[in-house]
Amino acid sequence: MFKHATIEKNLVLMGVLILITVSIGGLAQIVPLFAVETTIERVQGIRPYTPLELAGRNIYVREGCYNCHSQQVRPFRDELERYGHYSLAAESMYDHPFQWGSKRTGPDLARVGGRYSDDWQAQHLRSPRSVVPESIMPPYSFLDRPLDYGNIASHLRTLRVVGVPYTDAMIENARADLEAQAKPDEDAAAFTGRYATARQGSFDGNAAVVTEMDALVAYLQMLGTLVPFRDVTPEQVRQQ
Repeated sequence: MFKHATIEKNLVLMGVLILITVSIGGLAQIVPLFAVETTIERVQGIRPYTPLELAGRNIYVREGCYNCHSQQVRPFRDELERYGHYSLAAESMYDHPFQWGSKRTGPDLARVGGRYSDDWQAQHLRSPRSVVPESIMPPYSFLDRPLDYGNIASHLRTLRVVGVPYTDAMIENARADLEAQAKPDEDAAAFTGRYATARQGSFDGNAAVVTEMDALVAYLQMLGTLVPFRDVTPEQVRQQ
């Protein structure tokens, strides 16, 4: 049996033993994962983003909103009282990349959906201080420009490769579904059939044109609305 001094004086031997130790520890953690279908708890209500919400999420990432706003309610009393139910891993299972964040200059947005009206959200983005005088957020009035969604079907198809369960019908009707969600006067039967709980709306107040503002507000308005948290308890989450 080697003494510590022998190992410490032989760099090659120490390196080999470290590699063996790390490999055993890594295998002990990784191998059991092949026996389970997923490490994320199953929670009712979770669905892929609609094409309009996905476009809005892309704008959210493009504009760097995650630099000031997190999307992760931690299981602390002050956070639960301010934002609501703590975040579940399942809520981010279709995020590539996730938007948990590590810094809050503004409030957490994990539960912002439905907290304010569409008009409020659009006005806040156009002129933050007109609705929140103490806000330091820059204005995003340029988002009232038309949304470029010519490649939205390709985006859904790519996300399906990494595990997002978009069906052939969702991909084939991506453009039509995007337009149907942003124009409340259109027939939404097919759209709602593909995306349960998704709602139509003139998110920017102008139903004539689908804008980047429509997309971003649609995305913000669905955050935290998919899971019926009144029915979720820690015990139920572990069993699902």
